[in-house]
Amino acid sequence: MLLAVTLAIFSHNATYMATAHASDSKDKDDDIYTTFKHDVNMTASELEKWLKTDESKSVGQASGDGESVGHHSGERIVEILHKKKADLTPADEAHMHKVHSYVSRHSAQGPDDKKDVKTSRWRYSLMNWGHDPLKK
Repeated sequence: MLLAVTLAIFSHNATYMATAHASDSKDKDDDIYTTFKHDVNMTASELEKWLKTDESKSVGQASGDGESVGHHSGERIVEILHKKKADLTPADEAHMHKVHSYVSRHSAQGPDDKKDVKTSRWRYSLMNWGHDPLKK
């Protein structure tokens, strides 16, 4: 009898833990999705158009293939923006975290000369990552 009760309790706890873990994972997925949507304030079409400009191609850290890391990221962001939330992969979510980290860090730095923000490399770089700091 004691063994049956112990097994029942163990089974209940295992089910609870699995459900709690799945719920936590879903909450984290929802959080990064919401955060990503807040950070990326350009639409897919705005970002696609921006990535074709000389200004977009003029900024960022070289990736070794002639295109900047940020420019590659922008292309990846466009792919993510075209997906339904339910179709996002773990790789998409990992990139969404990367975007959040970059936008948060780079936004906090800001340009030295506030009057030239519109044409600053700082803004152009953020826009490659889907965030236009001048957009309301």
